[in-house]
Amino acid sequence: MMSAIRDVSVSFLAFVEQMLRDDPHLSPYFDPTDPSASALGTMILTLDTPQEMEDNEQEGVSLWLYLVQRDEQTLNRPPRRVGLDQLERRPLPLRLHYLVTPIVDREVRTDAAELEQLVLGKILQIFHDDASIAGARLRGMLAGSGLEFFVRLEPLSLEEITRVWDALDKPYQLCVSYEVSVVPIASAFDPARIVPVDLVTTEVGPASLTEPA
Repeated sequence: MMSAIRDVSVSFLAFVEQMLRDDPHLSPYFDPTDPSASALGTMILTLDTPQEMEDNEQEGVSLWLYLVQRDEQTLNRPPRRVGLDQLERRPLPLRLHYLVTPIVDREVRTDAAELEQLVLGKILQIFHDDASIAGARLRGMLAGSGLEFFVRLEPLSLEEITRVWDALDKPYQLCVSYEVSVVPIASAFDPARIVPVDLVTTEVGPASLTEPA
């Protein structure tokens, strides 16, 4: 399905958002229905870049898909038989890389740095405890598909992550990178037609004792 990238991103975002809203320490910031007297619930999760969040004067978490790579390890898996005379064409397997950045307005909140670290710590805890997106967590066309996507914290060096911020033309901010894999982009072509094997016969006879000329 061509929507796999979008649907994985939406599933990733929805799962993290729900976990932040369910956390008693972060619910007042992310859940607009939180009953606490001091709750604001104005922080959001978005697929926008950190720069776009700041331009829109938004607070919360940016889950920015900054890199899409082909997964070489599963690229050459054999096609799947979907019928007696049909072979499903191989999907394009992808690895999606997300820059996860908490954004808190330092002009408004005196504890902005602490809050950013708290949010990031919670996200790290989420995927340390359960590093997959599957089942009821899947959204869009992926819902009910039975697929499972694994979320891995990437051990990027400061130099590698700084290059990402250079591409945004912004100074480095507190962030981590997560890889979600393997995301299949299905072929738009119909399954290939094949000729099924109806009968296999075995020929039995005396072997020649003479060497061939």
